[in-house]
Amino acid sequence: MKTTFLISWMTLACATSAWAQDRIYRCGNEYTNTVTEAQAKNCKLVSGGNVTVVQSAKPAASSGVKVASSGGGGSATAPRVDSADQRAKDSDARLILEAELKKAEARQIELVKEYNNGEPEKLGPETRNHQKYLDRVAELKAAIARNESDIAGIRRELGRVPASSPPLAAVK
Repeated sequence: MKTTFLISWMTLACATSAWAQDRIYRCGNEYTNTVTEAQAKNCKLVSGGNVTVVQSAKPAASSGVKVASSGGGGSATAPRVDSADQRAKDSDARLILEAELKKAEARQIELVKEYNNGEPEKLGPETRNHQKYLDRVAELKAAIARNESDIAGIRRELGRVPASSPPLAAVK
Protein backbone atom coordinates (compact mmCIF):
# COMPACT_ATOMS: atom_id res chain seq x y z
CA MET A 1 0.00 0.00 0.00
CA LYS A 2 2.78 2.40 0.96
CA THR A 3 4.69 1.53 -2.23
CA THR A 4 1.67 2.25 -4.43
CA PHE A 5 1.05 5.55 -2.67
CA LEU A 6 4.72 6.54 -2.99
CA ILE A 7 4.82 5.70 -6.72
CA SER A 8 1.59 7.58 -7.47
CA TRP A 9 2.81 10.58 -5.43
CA MET A 10 6.14 10.68 -7.35
CA THR A 11 4.30 10.42 -10.68
CA LEU A 12 2.03 13.30 -9.70
CA ALA A 13 5.03 15.41 -8.61
CA CYS A 14 6.81 14.84 -11.93
CA ALA A 15 3.69 15.66 -13.93
CA THR A 16 3.13 18.83 -11.92
CA SER A 17 6.68 20.02 -12.48
CA ALA A 18 6.29 19.43 -16.23
CA TRP A 19 3.10 21.52 -16.25
CA ALA A 20 4.85 24.32 -14.38
CA GLN A 21 7.29 24.80 -17.28
CA ASP A 22 6.19 27.82 -19.33
CA ARG A 23 6.65 28.00 -23.05
CA ILE A 24 10.16 29.11 -23.94
CA TYR A 25 10.92 31.20 -27.01
CA ARG A 26 14.30 31.63 -28.66
CA CYS A 27 15.15 35.05 -30.07
CA GLY A 28 18.57 34.61 -31.70
CA ASN A 29 20.92 33.95 -28.78
CA GLU A 30 18.40 35.05 -26.14
CA TYR A 31 15.56 33.11 -24.54
CA THR A 32 12.33 34.42 -23.08
CA ASN A 33 9.08 33.09 -21.68
CA THR A 34 7.17 36.34 -22.22
CA VAL A 35 4.69 35.86 -25.07
CA THR A 36 4.39 39.55 -25.98
CA GLU A 37 8.18 39.96 -26.17
CA ALA A 38 8.44 36.79 -28.27
CA GLN A 39 5.79 38.04 -30.70
CA ALA A 40 7.43 41.46 -30.97
CA LYS A 41 10.81 39.95 -31.85
CA ASN A 42 9.44 37.12 -34.05
CA CYS A 43 10.92 34.46 -31.77
CA LYS A 44 10.60 30.71 -32.32
CA LEU A 45 9.00 28.36 -29.79
CA VAL A 46 11.53 25.90 -28.33
CA SER A 47 10.26 22.35 -28.17
CA GLY A 48 11.75 19.04 -27.14
CA GLY A 49 13.31 19.31 -23.71
CA ASN A 50 13.85 21.68 -20.88
CA VAL A 51 15.90 24.82 -21.28
CA THR A 52 18.16 26.12 -18.54
CA VAL A 53 19.41 29.66 -19.01
CA VAL A 54 22.00 31.15 -16.69
CA GLN A 55 22.01 34.94 -16.67
CA SER A 56 25.51 36.34 -17.06
CA ALA A 57 26.75 39.26 -15.01
CA LYS A 58 26.87 42.63 -16.71
CA PRO A 59 30.43 43.82 -17.37
CA ALA A 60 31.56 46.63 -15.10
CA ALA A 61 32.10 50.10 -16.52
CA SER A 62 35.71 50.55 -17.61
CA SER A 63 38.05 53.33 -18.61
CA GLY A 64 36.99 53.04 -22.24
CA VAL A 65 40.48 52.31 -23.62
CA LYS A 66 40.22 50.11 -26.68
CA VAL A 67 42.79 47.35 -27.12
CA ALA A 68 42.86 45.12 -30.19
CA SER A 69 42.12 41.54 -29.29
CA SER A 70 44.29 38.72 -30.56
CA GLY A 71 41.35 36.46 -31.15
CA GLY A 72 39.09 37.25 -34.07
CA GLY A 73 38.79 40.80 -35.17
CA GLY A 74 37.07 43.51 -33.24
CA SER A 75 38.31 45.08 -30.08
CA ALA A 76 37.86 44.63 -26.38
CA THR A 77 37.90 47.13 -23.57
CA ALA A 78 40.86 46.47 -21.30
CA PRO A 79 43.41 48.45 -19.35
CA ARG A 80 46.68 49.21 -21.09
CA VAL A 81 49.79 47.28 -20.13
CA ASP A 82 53.01 49.16 -19.46
CA SER A 83 55.38 48.76 -22.41
CA ALA A 84 58.20 47.48 -20.19
CA ASP A 85 55.88 44.87 -18.70
CA GLN A 86 54.72 43.86 -22.16
CA ARG A 87 58.34 43.52 -23.39
CA ALA A 88 59.10 41.35 -20.36
CA LYS A 89 56.08 39.15 -21.07
CA ASP A 90 57.02 38.87 -24.75
CA SER A 91 60.58 37.98 -23.78
CA ASP A 92 59.37 35.29 -21.37
CA ALA A 93 57.02 33.88 -23.99
CA ARG A 94 59.82 33.79 -26.55
CA LEU A 95 62.15 32.00 -24.12
CA ILE A 96 59.51 29.39 -23.32
CA LEU A 97 58.74 28.80 -27.00
CA GLU A 98 62.44 28.53 -27.87
CA ALA A 99 62.94 25.96 -25.09
CA GLU A 100 59.94 23.97 -26.35
CA LEU A 101 61.30 24.15 -29.90
CA LYS A 102 64.69 22.80 -28.77
CA LYS A 103 63.01 19.91 -26.93
CA ALA A 104 60.82 19.10 -29.94
CA GLU A 105 63.78 19.22 -32.33
CA ALA A 106 65.83 16.94 -30.03
CA ARG A 107 62.89 14.53 -29.86
CA GLN A 108 62.63 14.63 -33.67
CA ILE A 109 66.31 13.70 -34.02
CA GLU A 110 65.80 10.74 -31.65
CA LEU A 111 62.69 9.56 -33.51
CA VAL A 112 64.32 9.79 -36.94
CA LYS A 113 67.39 7.94 -35.65
CA GLU A 114 65.22 5.18 -34.15
CA TYR A 115 63.05 5.02 -37.31
CA ASN A 116 66.21 4.38 -39.41
CA ASN A 117 64.56 5.12 -42.80
CA GLY A 118 61.66 2.77 -42.07
CA GLU A 119 63.82 -0.13 -40.91
CA PRO A 120 64.35 0.18 -37.15
CA GLU A 121 66.18 -2.57 -35.34
CA LYS A 122 63.93 -5.37 -34.13
CA LEU A 123 63.41 -5.66 -30.41
CA GLY A 124 63.23 -8.98 -28.52
CA PRO A 125 59.60 -10.08 -29.04
CA GLU A 126 59.49 -8.59 -32.54
CA THR A 127 61.85 -11.23 -33.94
CA ARG A 128 59.16 -13.88 -33.50
CA ASN A 129 56.11 -11.63 -34.15
CA HIS A 130 56.53 -9.58 -37.33
CA GLN A 131 53.20 -7.78 -36.80
CA LYS A 132 54.50 -6.21 -33.57
CA TYR A 133 57.46 -4.90 -35.54
CA LEU A 134 55.20 -3.44 -38.24
CA ASP A 135 53.00 -1.82 -35.59
CA ARG A 136 56.03 -0.20 -33.95
CA VAL A 137 57.28 1.07 -37.32
CA ALA A 138 53.84 2.62 -37.99
CA GLU A 139 53.81 4.20 -34.51
CA LEU A 140 57.26 5.67 -35.07
CA LYS A 141 56.21 7.10 -38.42
CA ALA A 142 53.09 8.66 -36.84
CA ALA A 143 55.15 10.06 -33.95
CA ILE A 144 57.58 11.66 -36.42
CA ALA A 145 54.68 13.27 -38.32
CA ARG A 146 53.10 14.53 -35.07
CA ASN A 147 56.41 15.94 -33.88
CA GLU A 148 56.97 17.70 -37.22
CA SER A 149 53.54 19.26 -36.84
CA ASP A 150 54.40 20.36 -33.30
CA ILE A 151 57.66 21.94 -34.50
CA ALA A 152 55.82 23.81 -37.26
CA GLY A 153 53.26 25.09 -34.73
CA ILE A 154 55.94 26.28 -32.32
CA ARG A 155 57.73 28.08 -35.16
CA ARG A 156 54.46 29.78 -36.14
CA GLU A 157 53.98 30.94 -32.55
CA LEU A 158 57.57 32.20 -32.43
CA GLY A 159 56.82 34.23 -35.55
CA ARG A 160 53.86 35.86 -33.77
CA VAL A 161 55.80 36.82 -30.64
CA PRO A 162 57.62 40.12 -31.10
CA ALA A 163 61.40 39.85 -31.11
CA SER A 164 62.94 41.03 -27.88
CA SER A 165 64.11 44.60 -28.26
CA PRO A 166 66.95 46.32 -26.41
CA PRO A 167 66.09 48.58 -23.44
CA LEU A 168 65.11 52.15 -24.29
CA ALA A 169 68.21 53.59 -22.58
CA ALA A 170 70.49 51.73 -25.04
CA VAL A 171 68.63 53.01 -28.11
CA LYS A 172 69.86 56.45 -29.24
